[in-house]
Amino acid sequence: MREENVVSTAVTAEEVEIVGRQLSREPRGVLAVAHRCSCGLPDVVETAPRLPDGSPFPTLYYLTCPRAAAAVSRLEGAGTMREMTARLAHDADLAAAYAAAHRDYLARRDAHEVLPGAPSAGGMPERVKCLHVLVAHSLAAGPGVNPFGDEALAAVDDWGRRGPCVAAGPAGAGGVAAGAAGTTGQVPA
Repeated sequence: MREENVVSTAVTAEEVEIVGRQLSREPRGVLAVAHRCSCGLPDVVETAPRLPDGSPFPTLYYLTCPRAAAAVSRLEGAGTMREMTARLAHDADLAAAYAAAHRDYLARRDAHEVLPGAPSAGGMPERVKCLHVLVAHSLAAGPGVNPFGDEALAAVDDWGRRGPCVAAGPAGAGGVAAGAAGTTGQVPA
């Protein structure tokens, strides 16, 4: 786990540019860098519970690194979410830990704004719908908070070991690094 990189710092204009290069579009509603990759760049951002147009956006933690997102997408494609969801029905301790992760996620989001109907993210607490959200939550909150996010992290390589996924300089100085492009499977933030 990469708990040494857990941060929650106000986002700078340069970091917003970096996140934009990671996502290949302008990011919306970014409040903070919630976690940094081992290469030093943001890999999780904390986003506002509402988009700039006022639409609810329940995804508080958003995985931005294209290498991380690709690794998690491979887990999703391998059926990991179905297997995790099935385990919830047979493991009361796991279900309780996942419900606690859901409460933690909502409390962190509600600290910014309470959304009507308390919509969750990632399928919490009844199912696993999006590993990207669960991994982002684990990275932002640290180990031991989201059991499925922690499991997914343990199943993927350190995506920062090859260096930054995008150039860290000013806009126009570089784009997505080799081997980092690809779809994330995430709903745009």
